[in-house]
Amino acid sequence: MHVPDGFINAPVSLATGAVAASAVAVCLRGARRELDERAAPLAGLVAAFIFAVQMLNFPVAAGTSGHLLGGALAAILVGPYTGVLCVSVVLLMQGVLFADGGLTALGVNITDMAVVTTVVAYALFRLLAKALPRRRSSVTAAAFVAALVSVPAAAGAFTLIYALGGTTDVPIGKVATAMIGVHVLIGVGEAVITALTVGAVVAVRPDLVYGARGLAKPLEIRNADGTVVPVEVSKAAPRPVRKIVGVGLVLALALAGFVSYYASTSPDGLEKVAHDKGIDARAEQHAAKDSPLADYQVKDVGDARLSGGLAGVIGVGATLAVGTGVFVVARRRRSRTESAAPVSETV
Repeated sequence: MHVPDGFINAPVSLATGAVAASAVAVCLRGARRELDERAAPLAGLVAAFIFAVQMLNFPVAAGTSGHLLGGALAAILVGPYTGVLCVSVVLLMQGVLFADGGLTALGVNITDMAVVTTVVAYALFRLLAKALPRRRSSVTAAAFVAALVSVPAAAGAFTLIYALGGTTDVPIGKVATAMIGVHVLIGVGEAVITALTVGAVVAVRPDLVYGARGLAKPLEIRNADGTVVPVEVSKAAPRPVRKIVGVGLVLALALAGFVSYYASTSPDGLEKVAHDKGIDARAEQHAAKDSPLADYQVKDVGDARLSGGLAGVIGVGATLAVGTGVFVVARRRRSRTESAAPVSETV
């Protein structure tokens, strides 16, 4: 659903840019509360994983494909504020390095694909998590529904933005029907990917899933007489995340570097609707169209499989580096804030 340059006029693009910038600023502050010594590297991995999976377009209808948006997945794994930042980093890397999603439309894309999907998905996830039994399977089920709904919600948000600033004269009702209809189908794929990923992490390390916090029972020590002594989890040494980060990184590299070659080449939902309804009549060429990595191909590498694979691996590495850097800085600023807080003394 990457919106290219020329779909939305300048005033609305600037307005959504302001909305996106404000949302990112709020989320940078909010992420400090979500990030700890384990969550910062995990958040960078989540961004890199979303980048990799977004390269895997899957068919949803005749001549149409879809791909993961990632807002629900990121919010449930690392928290809603950090989730918005994860998807924003992915969109930034795609726009600057791969000419995917217009640079003047970056505010539109962040508002739609990062903010809307994350807010809608996490709000619905929390409602379902409270209503369902406190089990691991409930986390997976809630993730499925939240992801499913977040995609057509993003399609609806794009339709609203287009109604305010679209550059072609197309009946908005037709755009809404087409966009929401095809993205309901794409939402099914989003839901499956999100549920499988969240379920896998919950099964292995539920303590690393933000949306599953509080699910595990407190640690207890039983005495010989059967009495129970609770253990304060906060005093226990945190389990390292190196292993799961390593496994996740290998998986992301494999998906982007190898599996992406077999992804569907059909246009995605927005591209298909734009072509069929004529809303792409004033689309503009990307400012980074001559980038060495444009269209997810490494320039001057003749073999298509090798070129695409190398581009995917480079993208995963760049997204991991930038994402981890952002979250480590946010984590350090949180630590400085905590250390600078006044300590009350009892006289």
